Amino acid sequence: MPDRPDTESQPVAHAGSGHRARLRARLLHGGPEALADYEVLEYLLFGALARGDTKPQAKALLAKFGSLAGVMNAEPAALCEVKGVSEASAAMIRIASVAARRMARSEVSQKPVLGSWQALIDYLAIDMAHLNVERVRALYLDTRNRLILDQHVHDGTINEASLHPREVVGTAITRGAAAVILVHNHPSGNPEPSKADIDITRRIAEAGRLVNITVHDHVIVGREGYVSLRAKGLL
Repeated sequence: MPDRPDTESQPVAHAGSGHRARLRARLLHGGPEALADYEVLEYLLFGALARGDTKPQAKALLAKFGSLAGVMNAEPAALCEVKGVSEASAAMIRIASVAARRMARSEVSQKPVLGSWQALIDYLAIDMAHLNVERVRALYLDTRNRLILDQHVHDGTINEASLHPREVVGTAITRGAAAVILVHNHPSGNPEPSKADIDITRRIAEAGRLVNITVHDHVIVGREGYVSLRAKGLL
């Protein structure tokens, strides 16, 4: 009787396996821009979907959230509203987003902030530029301008109730900080400061001067970029 091929020991290629192999090769050997944004998402989704084509989900995610950054910053529940995106797929996207944030944060936390300004801006943009709510933060620095506290102060419109000079300066004194950088985002995307942004910054800076706490800057981030009040001569 003729020998039969050992089919049980032979892996069966699934539809799309060649495409996945080609994407993997381009990712590993083609440099950081080798994959288009939808292909980055495709590859992430491979981890949640062992077989099959993930291109439709990737393109649908970009269509819904507008950009790769928008997808990476979307809430898991919103991701799962896209046809074919499961909780496992949303988790793959979320872990990539978490990794990016932690990498950016480590660049900020390990160096003097004023000497690595672009790293700070990158960290803030990754973390805040695509939020759909206004978030206020205060970064407290030691005498060497190293970050000792990144405080989430408030979600909502910035005003004296949400960012009171006495509280900002009081926290600086309590934590032994020598300086503060104020940060918030504009969900509209336009980072240009409002009159309220400028007024509250100046009041906090005046309160800080009385106890030798320096307000280095107030940075506003949005999808269209960022604005430094100090660079604009407003502080």
